[in-house]
Amino acid sequence: MKRLGGSSFGSQWHIIVAVAVGLLSIGQVAAAPTVADSSGEQVQRGEYLARAGNCMGCHTTRGGEPYAGGRKLNTPFGRFITPNITSDNETGIGRWDQEDFWQALHYGKSKDGRYLYPAFPYTEYTKVTRPDADAIFAYLRSLPAVVQANPSHTLYSPYDNQWLLRLWRTWYFNEGVYQPDKSKSDEWNRGNYLVQGLGHCNACHTSRNVWGASQDDKLTGGEIMGTYWYAPSLISPTEASVSQWSIEDIVELLSTGINGHAVTSGPMATIVRQSLQYLSNEDIRSMAVYLQSLGEKQDIAKTPRKAPKMPERVQKYLAQGEEVYQKHCQDCHGKSGEGVPKIYPPLAGNRSVTMSSPLNTIRSVLYGGYPPATAGNPRPYGMPPYQHLIHDNEIAWVVSYIRNAWGNVGSLVKPEDVDKSRGSEF
Repeated sequence: MKRLGGSSFGSQWHIIVAVAVGLLSIGQVAAAPTVADSSGEQVQRGEYLARAGNCMGCHTTRGGEPYAGGRKLNTPFGRFITPNITSDNETGIGRWDQEDFWQALHYGKSKDGRYLYPAFPYTEYTKVTRPDADAIFAYLRSLPAVVQANPSHTLYSPYDNQWLLRLWRTWYFNEGVYQPDKSKSDEWNRGNYLVQGLGHCNACHTSRNVWGASQDDKLTGGEIMGTYWYAPSLISPTEASVSQWSIEDIVELLSTGINGHAVTSGPMATIVRQSLQYLSNEDIRSMAVYLQSLGEKQDIAKTPRKAPKMPERVQKYLAQGEEVYQKHCQDCHGKSGEGVPKIYPPLAGNRSVTMSSPLNTIRSVLYGGYPPATAGNPRPYGMPPYQHLIHDNEIAWVVSYIRNAWGNVGSLVKPEDVDKSRGSEF
């Protein structure tokens, strides 16, 4: 079983939750737009910033034209469809000017003044500076026009009510450009800006209340709405905190998708492939500096962990998982879950295996684990899917086993958990 359990570091809501529902009023007739500086340098800078924000990841449906929208997001509030943000006048943003774009990105308002739904992460994008917003707009205006009218959003009542959305904003939206912390270095502040603003990492790495609002901006982790993936906490030493890693290790994971500690999988692998690998060394390092500063400084590798004595019925349950592991997983991940460095991730002591949510591990077994192909790791080893080879009860056994073998301590997984973990593949 290849690449089971690697880190889901970072992400996930990131690609899906950032679905740009926000630009709802595309195609509205307006006066001739005032276009931002469209010099080659401005456009090139905007292209880089759009990469950093992974705009194309949301505004491009599978197999579709870049930035033409059409991507679907199913949520408890209804289905959102990403809009076309190419320069077409009728179905894109050809009639928008830089003020319209700034209003959407910073204030969460459409061209005609309507409030945007927070599936478009203006709650994070509000931190983006005006020069950066103008550069992104200049880049989008430079794109070839694509004529593509996308379907309307389908929202359940009463969530299609602008008055209710006004209340949501009052309670949960805090508008404001990022303000540097003068007690920190320029490098730390740049990393904070990229992580909390343009990169909108908290859109994935947070738990959400019944209204879909982020519980905090501390990157504490949470299930990614509509994806059946879990974005781990970036501050907890039992999940995905990197406070004990070297800056070089963090940079390697963010830019290549793999290092000696972890492997990105699921939505985060997509983020690395589409966005992070293209960032400058300076920006990736600044993100690493910021992320390393977060959370507790406890080294869990040096914290004694003692597995509790298990009842006989639990031992029998895990023994069934061990048989599945020996048949399907051991050849790659090793008899003792040791793995092969930078090829097959270790399962022993792997935080993504033992963290409270087993979602990512279950989905890796169901659908396979596919690290990103990047310039720094162009031919990654992948893990094939097993949903067609083993039944749900066998998946529950083997996931339970690896969560409790070799010193690991985790909750048991039931066949019902496996079934509930199915959903739209990322």
